[in-house]
Amino acid sequence: MEKKKMTPSEAMAEVLVQEGVKHVTGIVGSAFMDLLDLFPDAGIEFIPVRHEQTAAHMEDAFSRITGVAGVCTAQNGPGLTNMVTSVAAANMAHTPLVVIGPSAGSSTVGWDGFQECDTWNLFKPITKASLRVPHPSRAGDVLRTAFRIAYAERGPVFVDIPRDYLYGEVVEEIMPPKKYRALKPHAVADMDEIDRAVELLLKAKKPVIISGRGVVDSDAYGGVKDIAEYLTAPVAMSYLHNDAFPSDHPLWVGPIGYMGSRAAMLAVKEADVILAIGSRLSVFGTLPQYDIDYFPEDAKIIQIDVNPKQIARKHPVEVALVGDARSTAAVIAEKLHKAGPRPVDTERMAAIKKLRDDWDKEIEDLAMVPGVPMNPRRVLLELSRRMPEDAILCTDIGNVASTANSYFRFTKPRKHIAALTFGNTGFAYPAGLGAKLASPESPVVCIIGDGAWGMSIHEISSAIEHDLPVIACVFRNGAWCAEKKNQVDFFNNRFIGVDIPNPVSFIPAVKGLGANGERIERVEDIGPAFERALASKVTTILEFVVDGTQLAPPFRRDAFQMPRRYLDKYAHLDYARWMSD
Repeated sequence: MEKKKMTPSEAMAEVLVQEGVKHVTGIVGSAFMDLLDLFPDAGIEFIPVRHEQTAAHMEDAFSRITGVAGVCTAQNGPGLTNMVTSVAAANMAHTPLVVIGPSAGSSTVGWDGFQECDTWNLFKPITKASLRVPHPSRAGDVLRTAFRIAYAERGPVFVDIPRDYLYGEVVEEIMPPKKYRALKPHAVADMDEIDRAVELLLKAKKPVIISGRGVVDSDAYGGVKDIAEYLTAPVAMSYLHNDAFPSDHPLWVGPIGYMGSRAAMLAVKEADVILAIGSRLSVFGTLPQYDIDYFPEDAKIIQIDVNPKQIARKHPVEVALVGDARSTAAVIAEKLHKAGPRPVDTERMAAIKKLRDDWDKEIEDLAMVPGVPMNPRRVLLELSRRMPEDAILCTDIGNVASTANSYFRFTKPRKHIAALTFGNTGFAYPAGLGAKLASPESPVVCIIGDGAWGMSIHEISSAIEHDLPVIACVFRNGAWCAEKKNQVDFFNNRFIGVDIPNPVSFIPAVKGLGANGERIERVEDIGPAFERALASKVTTILEFVVDGTQLAPPFRRDAFQMPRRYLDKYAHLDYARWMSD
């Protein structure tokens, strides 16, 4: 193709155009203004937010739903340091993302100039790669490399470019992505290893499937269903990927992990062979829950993952299948069927149904326990019963948001966007804005505690400015209740730093920012308020006042022990001694 004279800014803009980027999210800054000035004529919308952390959370959710790498940017120094948390979250979520990070001018580095910060090194441990433009002529090349790595490694890539390197003249070739990266980089796993996996599955007495994010990303529902139905194998979802298998399928048993499904955990506990499809079987996602050490040490594990680095990180495997979840699952299903027809195991189907029914009754009974003024589980139950099938749910981190893991179910992929294992509060509402940007026709509902809402309320302005009507369901329990539960169980109810004073409602502030808002304190008002919010199709905040004493189990029981004290001044806090006495 023909090379043309252009500026480095033009080269970067044309890479974005070729990648099909339609918008970039961030906050305006002088460091990248020369590139920003090109966006309107390049057909790229710049979407300003109120805090830079929001930008990467939005693009994280946008990418999870569309499969297209999100792009965000900010001013050098403080603008980019504000984005660290959300980029780290996207990295833990394995979400393709490109961060364009302007830095101080090349001739001033080391003088501690205005807004100078070594963000190149800062972003190294929280991205798949932190790249630096070494010369203005490399601006386009480095940005292409960023997209190549983001898709291949499935995660964020940071691009550092000294602000003066956006100017000047370069000779550059404008090329489509197929010229510089593999559009489908992940193929089917090794056939010999697939044959070993099929042999194991055919011999298994109680096979169980764990379906993860890779199933969603690769659209592998069909292959997972085919394998599950052939084997009469229950299907559990990996932690917080509740949309990785349709909940209306009779082999669905729900998610594993914190506040997941007891049915799923009991099914996994009995497994002699586990087929993990598109899941890294993370440490936190397979810890004991509900006092059940459910992940079987003696089960043979077949793990499918596109990234060989994720194979057997925590659990030793019998067969490692490095490949795309969809294509690999399809080949496994085909080979199983070639082994001959297999009757449905009616006894096992009945056992799976009982596990599901028992779990449904358990969580409904827990929700029906009265609260003052409302049991948070009751609110979650009523909301889950009224969620439209095409709705997207974004969940934050914390006591109530985590409890939502027990209640909400999905029949379609790309409908559950969770904070995942980075676990930062303030995720759900910005993610909801990105989800709405990705899927404008879908209702978007966010589950948020009052602590996380304090970190999110300012983005109402962004929602209204960009016409992204998201429903925020804010649970007002007056505390950081996940931490409060730790102080209940391990620190003898000494509450330090957990209370969030609740003298007034959020609603006047919400309305002052231009959104609709309702405060709900009675069970009978939950459903009607939620239905009004869905019908209104405008930015709405529902403030549910719930009982702050009705708490989920400790979030990190594995990380706590009963405190010991040895100095005399702290002897009265020696809870471990009290317990032993």
